[in-house]
Amino acid sequence: MKATIKTQGRQFTVNEGDVLFVNRYPETNAGDTVTINDVLTVGEGAETRFGTPLVEGASVTAKILENKRGNKVVIFKKKRRHGYRKTRGHRQELSVIRIESIQA
Repeated sequence: MKATIKTQGRQFTVNEGDVLFVNRYPETNAGDTVTINDVLTVGEGAETRFGTPLVEGASVTAKILENKRGNKVVIFKKKRRHGYRKTRGHRQELSVIRIESIQA
C-alpha cells in the first residue's frame, strides 16, 4: 500500500519498509516510534483515496533508526577586486526513519 505523507515540512510518497532521511524530529532518540497523521493520499490503483487536504483516519507509523548530521554544505561569498571573502558552513540535523505500517 502506498501513501503520500507530509512531515517536517516536506512531502514523501512511501511504501511499507521504505527508509527516508527527514529533518530531525525534536526530542527523539534512536528506536523511538513516530506516528504521522498528515496523510494526503493512501492506496493504490482504483482504491486510492485522496484527502481534502488530509485523509480522515489514516496514519503512518515510522521507527527512528538514527539521528545524525548531513554532509557539510559550504557557503562561499566573494566580491571581486575588493578583498572580500567569507566562508561559512552548515550541516543539517537529520533523522533516518523506516516506515513500519500504513493504516488507512
